[in-house]
Amino acid sequence: MNRPLLFLDVDGPLNPYAAKPERRPDGYTTLRVPRDGGTREEHGGLSNRRRPLRVWLNPEHGRSLLRLGYELCWATTWMDDANRWIAPVLGLPELPFVDFGDALLRERPDGIHWKTGPLVDYADGRPFAWVDDEQSDLDRAYVTAHHRGPGLLHHVNPRVGLREDDFHALADFARSLEPFGRPGRGHVPNWAESSSDLPASR
Repeated sequence: MNRPLLFLDVDGPLNPYAAKPERRPDGYTTLRVPRDGGTREEHGGLSNRRRPLRVWLNPEHGRSLLRLGYELCWATTWMDDANRWIAPVLGLPELPFVDFGDALLRERPDGIHWKTGPLVDYADGRPFAWVDDEQSDLDRAYVTAHHRGPGLLHHVNPRVGLREDDFHALADFARSLEPFGRPGRGHVPNWAESSSDLPASR
């Protein structure tokens, strides 16, 4: 059986952008990305600003992600730029990425996140976990209704980024997919979601 997919967002889970700006979190290193090499979201309305984009990354996260037993895949506005800027700092190999195309940053009138549909389409029934800081119950309901296999939407607080409990939850979900422990068809287990004091942002 193929390994489950792990869809990785950058800003929030890997780059805790909402942390106190004057204090870099312990264990993190600072990356300065030129604006012409950052995300499209960051470019919006910022074309005249030349200050590099500050990104905080924890190099240990790469090793921890690789140990989880997933096939890693970028699910971020950085898209392939994540392989250029983010992967080397984390010690990750070049990863596949979801090309969001025309859906990129396009808000939906039904309130479902713009990533959700493309991720379900990309997975095509394959079990997946998705770590992000912008998921809501609407997205979980969409996955339950439209995804043919197990899926976990794991919310990460962008003030703190990925932590040990998040890695444990992802590992538990991967183990639950093994024979005799695989969740039911279309089931989105919420027992493995991280708690957060932040509402899902849009």
